[in-house]
Amino acid sequence: MSENGNPRIGVFVCHCGTNIAGKVNVPEVVEFASHLDSVVVAKEYKFMCSDPGQELIKQSIKDHGLNRVVVASCSPLMHEPTFRGVTASGGLNPFFFQMSNIREHVSWVTEDPEQATKKAKALISAAVRRVALHEPLLKKEVPVRPEVLIIGGGIAGIHAALTYANSGKKVYLVEKEPSIGGHMAQLDKTFPTLDCSACILTPKMSEVGKHPNITLLTMSRVEEISGFVGNFKIKMRKKARFVDTAKCNGCGACWENCPTTVTPAERIIRKGKMIIKTVEKPRPN
Repeated sequence: MSENGNPRIGVFVCHCGTNIAGKVNVPEVVEFASHLDSVVVAKEYKFMCSDPGQELIKQSIKDHGLNRVVVASCSPLMHEPTFRGVTASGGLNPFFFQMSNIREHVSWVTEDPEQATKKAKALISAAVRRVALHEPLLKKEVPVRPEVLIIGGGIAGIHAALTYANSGKKVYLVEKEPSIGGHMAQLDKTFPTLDCSACILTPKMSEVGKHPNITLLTMSRVEEISGFVGNFKIKMRKKARFVDTAKCNGCGACWENCPTTVTPAERIIRKGKMIIKTVEKPRPN
């Protein structure tokens, strides 16, 4: 029968040595599972993850025309990939498999054997009901973009950007303010060592600005994220800066004709070794 036909489920209960069988009445659980809806065969084995145990599952798929598999044993973290591989080797979609953890969730945490057996039956019954509703999934390869987008140019974003960039990845660092640095740039010292904040932050800011693998996007916000893991599409809004950053060297000459009504009371312009210090008079409103 095809995988998409009426469910024909096989249930396989593992003793896990004495880890499960020492507390759970495995033969009783197998007898219970054999009478569940859509269950065609129920079997037990001392170590289901062993080669003979895996062969038992594959042979049962062939002999009984199974199209769903439930294994009651240990944690899925430990052996779910193993049993999915067995299911696939038996000719089924590997996602027509469901695992029931009756070791960590039952035998290891339940003192009373009768209660442990009862709970094991309940978990296996739930797994059988669930696997009957599984639909086949297919693995496919999709193009992946290796670039990294980091939102926020504080010390955490700066450090993350440098870490990724130094590993060879292209990084886009997005910051809503005109400059990176975040709150740390506003501090004098850092807790708890009371180290100079600028002494830590400034070299990293400078390195971000000149790193060939980092594209810095200041005065920018992320407005929309679409796509999927490995291939996201980002829509951003970049505020007008009114300054050509490719030409600006920070000399301050543009202040003479700046149309703004708010100017600093004092400005310092550095030209080589010479420092020009001027005092601005408040402009009339």
